[in-house]
Amino acid sequence: MSLLVAVLIVLGVSAVAIAAMLAVRRNAPDGSYFADGDRASGVFGVLATGFSVLLGFIVFLAFSSYDASRAGAEAEALTLAQQVQTAQLLPRPVSAELTGELVCYGRYVVHAEWPRMENDTIGNEINPWGAELFRTIDTVVPRTATEETAYAKWLDQTSDREAARSDRIHGAVGVIPVSLWVVLFFIAGLIFLYVLFFADSGERAVVQALLMGSVVAAITAMLLLLQFLDNPFHGSIGALKPVAMERTLDIVDDALRAVGRTAAISCDATGTPAT
Repeated sequence: MSLLVAVLIVLGVSAVAIAAMLAVRRNAPDGSYFADGDRASGVFGVLATGFSVLLGFIVFLAFSSYDASRAGAEAEALTLAQQVQTAQLLPRPVSAELTGELVCYGRYVVHAEWPRMENDTIGNEINPWGAELFRTIDTVVPRTATEETAYAKWLDQTSDREAARSDRIHGAVGVIPVSLWVVLFFIAGLIFLYVLFFADSGERAVVQALLMGSVVAAITAMLLLLQFLDNPFHGSIGALKPVAMERTLDIVDDALRAVGRTAAISCDATGTPAT
């Protein structure tokens, strides 16, 4: 959801709520429908407080998932760069192949997995280059102390990369269950109906519009914030982008040229296997 669409939603919902308030105000008694305004305000405070506490808890939950996805994407990119370095300590024929497959892995993340996360279609798919990396490393037989150390380190880094990928993908499926959304919308609707009873024919229309508009605009904006945090790969402003992996791929290319090493790249620029 783009920022423009979000603003239009807030304005649209607020306009409908204000129109409802002004319509009820026409036949409302002077002083609102409540005979005791203080008692009515107290009840409204209970509703608003309950909604705020629940909303704050869910915002924390959604932001934790958002931050975990961001941290996972960065950790995955960092681990890939470290594996490129580790690959250079393995036997030469295999090191170039592993390096190329790592580059293809990163390209696939940027150009294939990320769009699927934005479209919520990634499901339980694996990165095919992860399987290719396993097949290649399975053929390695360490012969020196350096190769044995690099081999063991590679396995540890593979586990770290897979864990980071899991954290990254976890945010694409959302963490807020439907039941919580139902409760939030129910309480929001209840607050809207309750505010309607504050309609007062003796109050100026602009004051009544401000009363309803500010409440509804705040609630709508918070619900949209939740939707944003629950879907961090939505593709609009503020969404998570594959910046870390793109930066890592550039650094890997520069580093390989600097040390005079080559990579046996068997894919195109988007990570699709070359035919």
